[in-house]
Amino acid sequence: MLQSKDRIWVDSVIGKITAKLDTVSEKSRHKIPYTTVNGTHDDKASQNVSGFDADGICWWTNGFWGGMLWLMYHETGNEKYKEIANISEELLDKCFQDFYGLHHDVGFMWLPTSVANYKVTKNPDSRKRALHAANLLAGRFNLAGGFIRAWNDLDEGDTRGWAIIDCMFNIPLLYWATEETGDPRFKQIAMRHADTVMSSFVRPDGSVHHIVEFDPFNGGVVRTFGGQGYADGSSWTRGQTWALYGFMMSYIHTGKEEYLLTAKRIAHYFMANIPEDGVIPLDFRQPAEPKLEDDTAAAIAACGLIEIAKAVGELERELYLNAALKLLRALDERSDWSDENDCIIQRGSEAYHKPRNQHHHAIIYGDYYFMEAIFKLKGNDLYLW
Repeated sequence: MLQSKDRIWVDSVIGKITAKLDTVSEKSRHKIPYTTVNGTHDDKASQNVSGFDADGICWWTNGFWGGMLWLMYHETGNEKYKEIANISEELLDKCFQDFYGLHHDVGFMWLPTSVANYKVTKNPDSRKRALHAANLLAGRFNLAGGFIRAWNDLDEGDTRGWAIIDCMFNIPLLYWATEETGDPRFKQIAMRHADTVMSSFVRPDGSVHHIVEFDPFNGGVVRTFGGQGYADGSSWTRGQTWALYGFMMSYIHTGKEEYLLTAKRIAHYFMANIPEDGVIPLDFRQPAEPKLEDDTAAAIAACGLIEIAKAVGELERELYLNAALKLLRALDERSDWSDENDCIIQRGSEAYHKPRNQHHHAIIYGDYYFMEAIFKLKGNDLYLW
């Protein structure tokens, strides 16, 4: 799909990724990183937090480090990446024992680890872990509302009817479970959830809600929440990307044309709002000041745009591909390729209403999705979703 100048750039970025991960993987061999402290990966696996806080070893991002390692193993064939990925995956077994710290994000945790391992090595223990996680996710399905419940009980009040846009990335675990076992119930649940998101989360202009509350007993929308964005009715950019790429994941697994059309509608809204410099704000409808950014949203969007480019005809392809390239080139220029910092992507933001000193920092999924997008551009990538 790429012109020669773009292929040269992609190869140069892969060279930088390979050099960086060769060093960082050894430094963080026994860790499950989330962010960096003074340039060094922290370690969620060593944080003694469990139970309903869903932090520590049960933190939702704990699959991305393993995913990065499997991407590197696929790219290089170096056995050390498989060895370190196995360490990461086995550490997550404690989450099954704890149980209370697990919620809807088991797809984020076990797709890039156990499903990836099973796809590559046919490890039977990885298959068992992934199917266990899939059954936990399927068990969160609310029949009355047609949605997968988000989180567990929270301090905010009654959250039994809450669903969030992020879960579009978790339901591929259910598609995989049906593909692996032949049992249709997993796919049926995933598609019911995706259909509910289409009708209740995606607005006519292609923007999306972060949180929608349903009546858990009778179904039907009760209200919406701004969640991690600026406000209810605004446009949290990472939420846009969970939807954009998430509907492409459902299209890839089902072939349902409506999912592709929905992904394209969200993509057109996203592309129309990309600033000239390619730097994505935390929320497309946030005030001009403070100028908050989220490079992780750019990386995730690029992945989804590349998948759309693969799925559409030749006359449409460049529209999506060029947008992805613009985002990725901006990220390359803003990244830290030095040995002094364990993360590549440096300006991630979790939520708009965090304290000012908690914005613009490294977050592990920024690195994962940046790597995934670059390897997609090369071709012959390892698809983990």
